Amino acid sequence: MRDAQRAWEEGALARVLQRFPERSPRFRTSSAETQRLYTPLDLSGLDYLRDVGFPGQYPFTRGVQPTMYRGRLWTMRQYAGFGTAEETNGRFRELLAHGQTGLSTAFDLPTQTGYDSDDAMAEGEVGQVGVAIDTLADMETLFEGLPLDRISTSMTINAPAAMLVAMYLVTAERQGHDASKVMGTAQNDVLKEYVARGTYIFPPQPSVRLAADLIVYCAREAPKFNSISVSGYHIREAGSTAAQEIAFSFANAIAYLEACQRQGAEIDDVAPRVSWIFNTHNQFFEEIAKYRALRRMWARLLRERFGAKQPDSWMLRTHTQTGGSTLTAQQPLNNIARAALQALAAVLGGVQSMALSCYDEALSLPSEQAQTIALRTQQLIAHESGAADTVDALAGSYYVESLTDQLEREANAILRRVDDLGGAVAAIESGYMQGEIQEAAVAYQREIESGERVIVGVNDYVDSDERRPPALFRPANAAEILAAQLKRLRRVRAERDGAAVDASLRRLREAARGSESLMPPILEAVRAYATLGEMCGVLRQEWGEYTPPTVV
Repeated sequence: MRDAQRAWEEGALARVLQRFPERSPRFRTSSAETQRLYTPLDLSGLDYLRDVGFPGQYPFTRGVQPTMYRGRLWTMRQYAGFGTAEETNGRFRELLAHGQTGLSTAFDLPTQTGYDSDDAMAEGEVGQVGVAIDTLADMETLFEGLPLDRISTSMTINAPAAMLVAMYLVTAERQGHDASKVMGTAQNDVLKEYVARGTYIFPPQPSVRLAADLIVYCAREAPKFNSISVSGYHIREAGSTAAQEIAFSFANAIAYLEACQRQGAEIDDVAPRVSWIFNTHNQFFEEIAKYRALRRMWARLLRERFGAKQPDSWMLRTHTQTGGSTLTAQQPLNNIARAALQALAAVLGGVQSMALSCYDEALSLPSEQAQTIALRTQQLIAHESGAADTVDALAGSYYVESLTDQLEREANAILRRVDDLGGAVAAIESGYMQGEIQEAAVAYQREIESGERVIVGVNDYVDSDERRPPALFRPANAAEILAAQLKRLRRVRAERDGAAVDASLRRLREAARGSESLMPPILEAVRAYATLGEMCGVLRQEWGEYTPPTVV
């Protein structure tokens, strides 16, 4: 085989290259150089049963279910949330009417950072990039008329995730549904906030404790609810490579699992409810290989490092969002094609749930039309492309299998470096993760600015006569949103039992000072209609706020 390949390179290939040079001196994925050709020689160390196997069996390279999409399609879950709870409830109903099969909730920045809508820190942000949630009353309105025993809801919330999940569970309870029947997912991955997204509140150590309290509570009381969705998505949006996305998100997951173990939880009790969200970026084959490598790495990590015994603990189940940072304000309709290619890669990679970033998101919050196009794109892939008709269609491709192996090797090397630094929290506090992501982001941007990396409509194929972008969606007038939200908040404060609120907040403070679970006092405070800002305020006083290191 080697002799035959050498003869081809020195003969047919050399003659063609002499007459027709390749269009670029180098080709690469986000993490490594791409060879001209892949052959069986690149897979000489591959053991099919050890490294690839069958779908639904360890190491799950080919998928977490034996039949994958032949049995059940992925959940189609477009991201939505803006303005008041009433407005977002209306958008949820529209999406469900169009055939969406799950909900995904965006919260405004004050909610994400634990401030009430009437706090001075919330000025200008209430309801602008997500829905405003101050108390249980808002959560009850958000899901009014939506049966929480039958609808799976994802919530992109991190630092105050315990409070928002408590509100959700109490809302379901008041609809008449036991917590054991409630399905959904909370992101609850605060560690990536310190390196990628920025909506942290407390220092890392107490934040991990709060996240672990929620994970352990849900494992015992709400076993159908995924109490954490570890996010590689935002790490990639911040500029990481695919290998860094894998390694840093795995390092964060290890920190949460170890915290749960310190609280007395067994690994096989909590690991099955760990879910994930990853970014499906532009490099088509790299993204397919990434999902295959993710599953194999996680299965090996849980079995070998944590000693997990249950196959459910070894399975990596993931949602994906197509890459928002890949969308362009220039020629925005091109973004429909970008998202479609990314979505196809995610399907060929074997994800369990998906949302497409909408074509107008580089310009505004997505319009209803853009949301519908994104949903229809998923439905077209599911029902018209044939991509869902066989399991792991690209398995055995010399290129895809080589990429899968390459990503696993590189991600494991980065993960070992994080371990050497003392784990995820230490790597964050030292600035290591932030520095690595920053370097990758700068390198990517330089490739765009030099023209080495072509972005259609931005640095090549530019339309000098480009028309104005399509009509942009905006929430209702910001002043109107704020007025409606403050009116509801004042009413709740006037009608609630103030003594019950004060008592619940005292118990929360006592728990924060000790080592007991924070979930019981948080649930008590939620039922008393304590505000999100009041609960987070207690923890701010006890734990302090995080100040990031300077990364140069």
